[in-house]
Amino acid sequence: MPVAALYDIHGNLPALEAVLADLQQTNVDTIVVGGDVLPGPMPQKTLHCLLHSGVPVQFIHGNGDRESLAALRSEISSAVPEQFREVLRWSAHQLDADQVKFITSWPLTLQMTIDGLGEVLFCHATPRNDTEIFSATTPESKLLPIFEGLPASVVICGHTHMQFDRMVGKTRVVNAGSVGMPFGEPGACWLLLGPEISLRRTTYDLHQAADRVRATAYPQAQDFAARNILQVPAAAQILEMYKRAELS
Repeated sequence: MPVAALYDIHGNLPALEAVLADLQQTNVDTIVVGGDVLPGPMPQKTLHCLLHSGVPVQFIHGNGDRESLAALRSEISSAVPEQFREVLRWSAHQLDADQVKFITSWPLTLQMTIDGLGEVLFCHATPRNDTEIFSATTPESKLLPIFEGLPASVVICGHTHMQFDRMVGKTRVVNAGSVGMPFGEPGACWLLLGPEISLRRTTYDLHQAADRVRATAYPQAQDFAARNILQVPAAAQILEMYKRAELS
């Protein structure tokens, strides 16, 4: 049965709801959530929605989830820019104790066998950590040390919020894009896996979603609605930024 890979939701509940509605038209057997359920405008409701989707869900953590929980302990990494720290703290404090405990249990990676694809490894950024940046244009020579010798022929990743499908040596590496904060064009990006790999983009009512986000107490609600829902960063701009940060 097919598997849906949903990455980088970032508390964008309207986008998630649209994707889950799309999934009702498929025979998806499992949803894999590839990290960064938070931070974002509706973190508690987003997590609740995933857990009550009617489809079994497996989770791995992303750097956003990890740093949000670190904020509860006043242990945010020094690498996190100051402008993001407020949203980490706010998002974490929306969670109840059971949700915090649940997120703490999420592993870094997950591996499963998918019909037509064989062994598939899910990670947030790369198989070795949840923060490394690479893109469709990163030279293969930089990536071979990371992806050679893995016990899987397909790796599904996210973190950079831009879909791609490329080969690194003999390993097929596919980025799921972002459900809640896509780059390039608006919508909610995700993957349908098995027996092929299908890069999906779900459209939804952006203006209604923006209104719902603005109605929250999220510290950057206005900015999120304007720059991550109604309009999104241009692909060329983001790729240029990634070139300066890739695998650093």
